[in-house]
Amino acid sequence: MDGSTDTTATKQARGTPGEVFAAFLKLGLTSFGGPIAHLGFFRDELVVRRKWLSDHAYADLVALCQFLPGPASSQVGFALGLMRAGWLGALAAFAAFTLPSAIVMVIFALTAASVSGVVGGGALHGLKIVAVAVVAQAVWGMARTLCPDRERAAIAVGAVAMLAFMPGSPGMLGAIGFGALAGLILCRRTVMPPGGHVSVPVGYGQAAISLAAFAALLILLPLAAGSSGAWAVFDGFYRAGALVFGGGHVVLPLLQAEMVETGRVAADAFLVGYGAAQAVPGPLFTFAAYLGAAQGPEPSGLAGAAIALVAVFLPGFLILIAALPFWDRFRTMAAVQSLMQGANAAVVGILGAALYAPVFTSAVGNMRDFLLALACFVALTAWKAPPWVVVLLAAAGGIALALTG
Repeated sequence: MDGSTDTTATKQARGTPGEVFAAFLKLGLTSFGGPIAHLGFFRDELVVRRKWLSDHAYADLVALCQFLPGPASSQVGFALGLMRAGWLGALAAFAAFTLPSAIVMVIFALTAASVSGVVGGGALHGLKIVAVAVVAQAVWGMARTLCPDRERAAIAVGAVAMLAFMPGSPGMLGAIGFGALAGLILCRRTVMPPGGHVSVPVGYGQAAISLAAFAALLILLPLAAGSSGAWAVFDGFYRAGALVFGGGHVVLPLLQAEMVETGRVAADAFLVGYGAAQAVPGPLFTFAAYLGAAQGPEPSGLAGAAIALVAVFLPGFLILIAALPFWDRFRTMAAVQSLMQGANAAVVGILGAALYAPVFTSAVGNMRDFLLALACFVALTAWKAPPWVVVLLAAAGGIALALTG
């Protein structure tokens, strides 16, 4: 990756925003299965079929986005749009990949409150229970990938210990900081393998502006936000998006701290929305649109959804733009790799703590609930069932529990 000028960026744009929008709209309507599955869909459609870039270049881009905070699959899509059609292509890729699931989640947020009766209540309870299985699967998979040795497993346990005594956003920030410092000391033996090279039209000046904007918003938004209103909503979702290391599911405890603990969204409604988010294609971050629409104080509805959606994606895109020209040099620094490995291990602990509270404690009230959660977990992990199928089965199971209870 290099620091190209704006003139070079124009020469490198080989497609049109319309072409990018059409390609990513297809992906936004059909990409079920979460971030890892999304990356597979991207490769099949854009590398193998359309030949927008080489496999080596794609692998390098994926490595960068998995290294940075933010929604990895959406960051990869944003960068692919940027490479193909410049800045308008980047925006087209984001909009086309995100809007289908975001629209569904907003509609669900605006109509879920009207669902009543034994059948409706049972289906919503099933969505809460499937969230237990989904988060458990995420913890299990991330632990195997991000905590493969004793040092990183210990960092994850230390993060849980911090949250046990200091819950909420301060505890999460402290746990990530603890993990980064511990990784700097304990994780010096593992080195990231070299990847390919990809040139993206981002200059050093643009990268510096993007990094400054990322940091300024992270620092200044809490000062300007107050306790309510649009700025407070933007601040909460921006901070959650800025701290997501290790995968989309990590946004769950961050948003729970911002929305449930502040009283903006009830715990039950939070888990129902998270369960529903597993059944739609596209990025898991569109869960933010549901929360923005469903929250109690204003702004809510469409305005709240739009603010939440922009705010939760923005920091990941800003930090991606800031890193693009420096990635070839940055990824070879052993100290940086150790720091990030420790931070990622701490993220596993944070998600594990969220699996217990609020996910398990809010959704599982008796042995029958636990049985349904366990069946969903086995379907996801052992049977490799698509998440949307498991969500439908969980809703049916919730109805069955309600009718037989």
